[in-house]
Amino acid sequence: MNLFSDIRSFVVTCLDALVADGVLPAGLDYANVAVEPPRDALHGDMATNAAMVLSKPAGLKPRDIAEALVGKLVGDARIETAEVAGPGFINLRLSNALWHEVVSKALTDASFGRSTLGSGTKVNIEFVSANPTGPMHVGHTRGAVFGDALASLLQYAGYDVTREYYINDGGAQVDVLARSAYERYREANGLEPAIAEGLYPGDYLIPVGQMLKDKFGESLLDKPESEWLETVRELSTSAMMDMIREDLALLGVKMDVFSSEKALYGTGKIEGAIEQLRGDGLIYEGVLEPPKGKTPEDWEPREQTLFKSSEHGDDVDRPVKKSDGSWTYFAPDIAYHYDKCQRGFDQLIDVFGADHGGYVKRMKAAVSALSNNRVPLDIKLIQLVKLFKNGEPFKMSKRAGTFVTLRDVVEQAGADVTRFHMLTRKNDAPLDFDFDKVLEQSKDNPVFYVQYASARVHSVMRKATEVGMDVSDAVLAGVDLSSLTHEAEINVAKKLAEWPRLVEIAARGHEPHRIAFYLYELASDFHGLWNRGNDDPSLRFFQEDDQATTLVKIALIRAVSIVISHGLGILGVTPAKEMR
Repeated sequence: MNLFSDIRSFVVTCLDALVADGVLPAGLDYANVAVEPPRDALHGDMATNAAMVLSKPAGLKPRDIAEALVGKLVGDARIETAEVAGPGFINLRLSNALWHEVVSKALTDASFGRSTLGSGTKVNIEFVSANPTGPMHVGHTRGAVFGDALASLLQYAGYDVTREYYINDGGAQVDVLARSAYERYREANGLEPAIAEGLYPGDYLIPVGQMLKDKFGESLLDKPESEWLETVRELSTSAMMDMIREDLALLGVKMDVFSSEKALYGTGKIEGAIEQLRGDGLIYEGVLEPPKGKTPEDWEPREQTLFKSSEHGDDVDRPVKKSDGSWTYFAPDIAYHYDKCQRGFDQLIDVFGADHGGYVKRMKAAVSALSNNRVPLDIKLIQLVKLFKNGEPFKMSKRAGTFVTLRDVVEQAGADVTRFHMLTRKNDAPLDFDFDKVLEQSKDNPVFYVQYASARVHSVMRKATEVGMDVSDAVLAGVDLSSLTHEAEINVAKKLAEWPRLVEIAARGHEPHRIAFYLYELASDFHGLWNRGNDDPSLRFFQEDDQATTLVKIALIRAVSIVISHGLGILGVTPAKEMR
């Protein structure tokens, strides 16, 4: 049940009736007709712009259309009042029976809030994709939470989602990893490790060195690098991926697919993708103009193999092969995205760190070209996270050597708190993560405030059960809610009614943070109703010696806890049944 969608459908029915009456011309496009919450709640429950957007194509004044439309709208029992405002907006007030129906739906319909928006559209979300050279850091944490929550949101909205991790194991960084691990192998054999500048200094490689010693003993010590590099690289990369999977598991993130960059080389996949572009006339040999400002790493003042990315929205064409015949970093990324297109995905979403902003246009151009504009690519950039504790920046991890790890954050704050707080800002906005503030029990801490609402509902239900009341969902679903008439109670029901609409807005915009914001607002309305019961006994959820009224009030707050549970489920957070 999406009440906003239902009322919009009714508005369209009324518009069709005006067409039939000859008030409006036939053939009008209703695509931009909207029914939304008014900017000021004092103006009503919903507002429609129908008269405003149809005025020009209909050749009529907005107010003339609005007044005619109001005459049709007020004939429905669901509409208490319909009033023209300003140049032609229509404000609607709905009957309490509708808000009671919302509560009943939340209690009885397991799909309440779920949407068919996606209609089974196949979406690939690539996120995290950290280099397999060490444990995940706090920046990866935010990207992992965002990507996983976005995947859950889209699934909730009816999309067929695949979570994917791209292992960057084809570049020079994995050779650096192998050399770093080899020094820890020497250390495991009683020698002093030579952690030269440029190698990875973290203690996390000590177990890898021991693993190599257990497997090879001292046999690699006297061999030249050319004989051990590939073996050590493969084993070290595998060990790092095991560590990364463990880190992701700490956050409750489970990938569906792990794809390897290395697997693209020597298999013809890169060549195939480039030939596909060449066949479309998008590959040529040329020399790029020298860039203004900072020189990118893939620019050379000589002839290279170039992709006409500018024909698909990029600022300039991009090199795919260097003058020495080797591939640029861009080439395997093109092949990887071509592979995703060939796997039948209808949409692609990449979650990148903010430092990859320069890659957005070229990747979108590549996917546009390779899919003949069929497959849209949305790239979400994740801004930095600043960590604080005791009012001071949280220091780097000794284990990692140069940064704070995901494990550090989760061990300090817990997975639920970490996940929720990482979604309290839009992905492209910087985020401060203060360990003291995210753990404090106050209204200013959205994690606590939402969980406290869930726990409070369960406490009321436990109290009712203790005195012998049956407050199962089956019983609550049959309760007559007509006595829910107080403004504060109706406001909670109105907030519940926004849930299905909010899900679709968040899914369309790929914005899971909207779920966290909504849950905080719902919790605020719930706590406000709870607090009003301190002054007005009639608003208390547990009414002594009045089981019928108690059941009505518990039905309302049980609906709140159900929606909170659904929302937290999208965020990957376990709802609280009691606070510790």
